[in-house]
Amino acid sequence: MSEAERGATTPEPVDDLLAAATTTAYFWGRVAGDGELTRDRVTVRAGDETAADALAAVAGAGRTDHDHRVAARESAHDASIVRFEDEYELQVFGAPAERAAAALGLPIDGQPGGYRFDAFADHRPQLVRGVLEACGTVCFRESAESVGVSFVHDDEALLRTVRSLLDAAEPDVPTDDLSATSSGGHWFGLADDADAAAFARWVYSGSDDSGLYSAARRGKLRRSVERATGSEVGELSG
Repeated sequence: MSEAERGATTPEPVDDLLAAATTTAYFWGRVAGDGELTRDRVTVRAGDETAADALAAVAGAGRTDHDHRVAARESAHDASIVRFEDEYELQVFGAPAERAAAALGLPIDGQPGGYRFDAFADHRPQLVRGVLEACGTVCFRESAESVGVSFVHDDEALLRTVRSLLDAAEPDVPTDDLSATSSGGHWFGLADDADAAAFARWVYSGSDDSGLYSAARRGKLRRSVERATGSEVGELSG
C-alpha cells in the first residue's frame, strides 16, 4: 500500500445511499461505470484499496469487507491487449438495488438503463470522478505531449449521459463524439482543445478531505498533466 493509500481519509457511512451527497454521487458513479444491480444486491468494483475502502465505508461495510483478486482486463481500445490488474469487489445487499434502479435509472437484471442523475446536480465532480475511475482511461500522449482522457463502456446510454454532465460542467469541458471500440463497446474522449489541467483540478476538487478517490488514478492523471504542461499541479485535492 502506498503512502497516499495509508494516509487516505475514510468517508463517513451514509444513512441512505439514495440521498444526494458527495459520497453517494461518487458511489453511484462507480457503480454505473463498473458495477451492476440485481433485485437483491449492488455490486461495485475498484482497482485499488483506497477506492475500495472508500466505497465500503460509504455503504457502511467494514474496511476489509470486500474481495480482492487479480483480474484479466482487455484494453478498452484494443481487445488483443490483456492486462492483469488488482480488483476489489464490494456487494451491498437489500433494498438499495431496486431503489437505485427506480430513482437513478440504473440498469437492473440486464435491463436497459435511463441514467437519471439530476439528484446529483450539486455534486457533479464527484459523480464524474466515480465514472472516470470506474470506466475511464488516462494517458500521456508522447507524440503530442498532451493528456488523453476517455470514457469507455458497453452501454452507449451511459456515455451519452456522461457527455451531458461534462457539457454542463464548470470549467468548460469539450468532448469528442462517441465512437465504437474494437471490442464492441463505445467510447469518447476529451477534445484536443480541452484544458486537461482545469478538468483534473475540477474532477478531484476536495478529494483529500473527502477520501473519495482512487490513489492510483488520481496520481496518474496528475503526472500526465504535469508532463504535458511542464508545471506542477499538486495532488489535485484542493
